[in-house]
Amino acid sequence: MISIKDVAKHAGVAISTVSKVLNQYPNVSDETRKKVTMAIEELGFVPNSIASALSSKQSGRIALLMNLTTQTQAIDEIGMQYLHGAIWQAEKEKMDLITVFFSMIKEKSVLELKTYFKAQNIEGIIIYGLSKDDFVLHELILSKSFKIVVIDAPIVNSATSSVWIDHRKAQYDIAKKTILENNAKRVLYISGKENGYVTEQRIKGMQELAEDLDLTLLIRDGKFNELEARKLTFQYGAHKDVIVCASDLMAIGAMNALMEMDIFRPVCGFDGITLMGYVGKQMNTVRQNFFAVSASAVEEMHHLITGREGQEIFLGYELVRMQYLDIIC
Repeated sequence: MISIKDVAKHAGVAISTVSKVLNQYPNVSDETRKKVTMAIEELGFVPNSIASALSSKQSGRIALLMNLTTQTQAIDEIGMQYLHGAIWQAEKEKMDLITVFFSMIKEKSVLELKTYFKAQNIEGIIIYGLSKDDFVLHELILSKSFKIVVIDAPIVNSATSSVWIDHRKAQYDIAKKTILENNAKRVLYISGKENGYVTEQRIKGMQELAEDLDLTLLIRDGKFNELEARKLTFQYGAHKDVIVCASDLMAIGAMNALMEMDIFRPVCGFDGITLMGYVGKQMNTVRQNFFAVSASAVEEMHHLITGREGQEIFLGYELVRMQYLDIIC
């Protein structure tokens, strides 16, 4: 059993210094903190408080690490569907779940994250909403310290699986349907967050479509924000034949802006959220089954924990035209 004394000797520091690093004391230099952290990693040291926690809790727990939408006042329907799907599948697999939010771990280092999750006896983590800028989480994934399933990110290794739809093809398909229905040539595409894997794939789909159909394509970053899409529509909408949005909320913002401008332009969205049907206008959209995506992630987590290596899983989607009568009960 590796002790705190072993860590101190390996790092060339006092035992009290190791204790300060473990307890996140501020009066430790970055250089010393790095030496201690490396020693802990190299020796595989587990503090006594974590070891006792591990021995007292049941195994098979997984964490749902979720990034809640904070840029809209609309209810996070997607997040609720994710939770519902995960809980439903976890009951089938007899797995224990906890929910953790990005805001709770945003200041933690990789070592602190490992400590945090091990203290709660977490074997696997399902990450929703991972971006390219989440460097600490990427480092955690590369460490293979936990079994991990990422939603909407193409990251796979022996301990990590990816679950998503083919966003490039889905964006291509819904935009093509809307453009051909309206004989459009000048397209405003309002994309999502620039640091997102989903955004990257959907932009690729639009660029491919523009080349195939010889379209004039203007791409602007809408940040998955309804207000931002509204502003961009006021700025560019009157000079385009169609507006393609990378989310339904942005499509709602674009549609409302067009109504205020008293002009008609076809608009399509992406996601298939129920709120889309209350806008008052029919719109094409891609319907994802977020319940099924999350349930599939939990099922894949079960496979990882029981010995299967990571893989990339693509689920299906539908092209739909949502309207009010489709959603009321």
